[in-house]
Amino acid sequence: MVKLLFLGRLEDVAGAAELSFPLREPAALADVLLMLPPVLAEALFGPKIKLALNGALIRAEGLTLTDGDELAFLPPVSGG
Repeated sequence: MVKLLFLGRLEDVAGAAELSFPLREPAALADVLLMLPPVLAEALFGPKIKLALNGALIRAEGLTLTDGDELAFLPPVSGG
């Protein structure tokens, strides 16, 4: 299983704090996002969204997910 975590406003778009998907073989991030509703997938590809794979910040380019991975989507932080 791969676990996707949604923080901040992304949780509202996703309708849940996390979603899990079974992966039998490694999959590109783009292929995993195709399993999501289009409005959510589009929000996750925003230019200001950061990614953390298994607790470490990473770039989306060339990302491949494997069974057991946890990928967090981090929106920009706002506040005052």
